[in-house]
Amino acid sequence: MTEINFDGIVGPTHNYAGLSLGNLAATANAGRTSHPRAAALQGIAKMRANLALGLPQGILPPHRRPDRAWLASLGTTAEDADPGLLANALSASPMWAANAATVSPAPDTADSRCHLTVANLVTMPHRSHEWQGTLAQLRLAFADAAHFAVHGPVPPPFGDEGAANHMRIAPSHGSPGVEIFVYGEKGGPFPARQHIEASRAVARLHGLDPSRTLFAAQSEEAIAAGAFHNDVVAVADGRVLFAHEQAFADKDRFYADLRRLMPDVEIVEVPAARVSLADAIRSYLFNAQLVTLPTGESALILPTEARDTPAVWAWLNDMVAGNGPIRRLELVDVRESMSNGGGPACLRLRVAADPATIDPRFLVDPARLDAIAALVEHHWPEAIAPQDLASPDLWVQAEAARAALLDFLGLSELI
Repeated sequence: MTEINFDGIVGPTHNYAGLSLGNLAATANAGRTSHPRAAALQGIAKMRANLALGLPQGILPPHRRPDRAWLASLGTTAEDADPGLLANALSASPMWAANAATVSPAPDTADSRCHLTVANLVTMPHRSHEWQGTLAQLRLAFADAAHFAVHGPVPPPFGDEGAANHMRIAPSHGSPGVEIFVYGEKGGPFPARQHIEASRAVARLHGLDPSRTLFAAQSEEAIAAGAFHNDVVAVADGRVLFAHEQAFADKDRFYADLRRLMPDVEIVEVPAARVSLADAIRSYLFNAQLVTLPTGESALILPTEARDTPAVWAWLNDMVAGNGPIRRLELVDVRESMSNGGGPACLRLRVAADPATIDPRFLVDPARLDAIAALVEHHWPEAIAPQDLASPDLWVQAEAARAALLDFLGLSELI
């Protein structure tokens, strides 16, 4: 069993409409011109870098945009919809695969299968219509019923945002672990997107052992500061929890429970006195991918913004100079995604499984990524200005680009 990162390929309608309340980067950059081609190529370069580190890599293709079926359910069309509704129908937000689903590996579940529950994302209109397209992909990629169980979404009104609010601590990917569900209660002026009842429902659906399942509340300060998902202030891998001092509402109780269940857990906490919540969120320090390399050492795959934020970079260099569990820093440029509020970890859904049990059409190697990059170069728009969203020419180009990608991947059933 190994951990595979399934990255969302940035879709051809990637734009800055500022639809995500509480996501400070997305709202701050609303109205700017986006660069879908560059965004997709940046994501592909990150995947190449992960492969070079010896990390298995998968992909999730973009969804159909504009989402004409969703508009039809609202009694309108792309041609007739008002600008706000049209922007919601054109969002490329499925690129952030960390919100695709919550994943529990086989060692943690009652039936010894890997369970995936597609997120409902009901808090935000532009994301609430993702689950159907995501579910179709998950049911193809993880169709082997002997090894996987794929669940539909938790019903509204209980908001579920997927793996972005879920962590796992375990001695290894193939060993039983402790699963941690982080939920929100209050977020100051911003919505708390993960409902505790959704987290409890997912834990039950996955057949998790209640004695090895923790539920932790995200702090109101973190949500109000722009940590709309837990993975903006905390991330875990192996025995390591990497978190900001102000990530959790009751960190002392949470840490005590975690140490009771796994005494050898290593908690790396970044003090607020060294890195403020504002700097942590601006740099997406915790939206790094915390990974275990084939050598066994832990590494952080960080956005270049972490290096560009002095307090963050100083703390990171002090950390790796010490004797802590995280020994390596890797920088990646995902600026287009960052400008819309998603860092390296937002772009991937991690699944611990045997790659041989997964549909190979969703797995990539360097040659396959090269071919996808060439296709993006040819088909993806170079730039999208706000006024372009209403252009039928953009819609046609986006639909043709996606069709070309799915044809190459052999996933024509998703068209």
